[in-house]
Amino acid sequence: MSTSAKLHHKLLTIGICVASAWSISALAQNDAGAQKVENASSQTCTNPKPGSLKLADMVVGFSQSENEQNPFRATETNSVRAAAKAAGVKRLLYTNANDNQAKQVADIESMINQGAQALIVAPNDSTGLQPAFAKARAKGIPVVTIDRATAGTVCDDFITFLGSDFYKQGERAAQALADATGGKAVIAEIQGGYGNNVESERTDGFAAGLKKYPGMKLAAAQTANWSTTEAQKVMEQILLAHPDVNAVYAHADTMAIGAITALRQAGKLKGVTIVSIDGTKDIVQDIVDGTAAADVETNPRFGPLAFKSLEDWFAGKPVPQKQIMEDALYNKANAKKSLADGAVY
Repeated sequence: MSTSAKLHHKLLTIGICVASAWSISALAQNDAGAQKVENASSQTCTNPKPGSLKLADMVVGFSQSENEQNPFRATETNSVRAAAKAAGVKRLLYTNANDNQAKQVADIESMINQGAQALIVAPNDSTGLQPAFAKARAKGIPVVTIDRATAGTVCDDFITFLGSDFYKQGERAAQALADATGGKAVIAEIQGGYGNNVESERTDGFAAGLKKYPGMKLAAAQTANWSTTEAQKVMEQILLAHPDVNAVYAHADTMAIGAITALRQAGKLKGVTIVSIDGTKDIVQDIVDGTAAADVETNPRFGPLAFKSLEDWFAGKPVPQKQIMEDALYNKANAKKSLADGAVY
């Protein structure tokens, strides 16, 4: 082998090694943020008429509920798209209801009319999708619901629900706030949009968690509809009515960001302890910087498990009716490492 050929071979080998190392690193980062099922129900749904149909032969529809300016929704959609590609599905149909329940029903029906053979749905509300589910059921189309539970008959309207234990999230947020304040605080609770189980369970779980701490007083609770802008306005109003507030519990990081802006503008940020739910990069970085105390994760990377559930359904394997994710708690002890590891979205 000539000197130039040897050099070329060496450079090629180095390049392959570097590329392989990069791929392994990227995979490790993806694994760090991957969902893990904490609890799967013993009750299952099984396809009564399994066949030879594979995901690679199928058209699958995904109905997103909200604007993807929200990091949770953007990550959720990216996860479904990536999992569809990994599964080799023939075609992925995508719609976004933009927080409009009637549009989501129309979106799902449109995807059915376009030939969807399976559906993944992120419900906008806790009810209202029954007309779309009925149309899917009539055509034998399985539906996987993710993130928010919605009304319907399991195994008929949908084969499984994938999501977090929102009540437990509220309890964990209360505990994190108590730990950060020594069990004494005057709290403002900024709630999500009314009409879905996420808001109600995070509210109830937090209230239950506070019962152990008589020194933790809830001064105000008001919805900001998952909006950063609304949360800022709500926080401003609460500060005027309750200037003694020294702790904030936000149902979502988008609203925590709005609350932080209001507190900063009021010159009160340093005197207020903030706990939120979601686990986005902005708030976890705020934990590192000392602006927030803790963040309960809600992992939106549903894609792989959604497609695995569909694959099992079509193969005639039992699918758990409910699959609850294991969510991390980010605080000062692990926030910096979690950001570096790629666990945070």
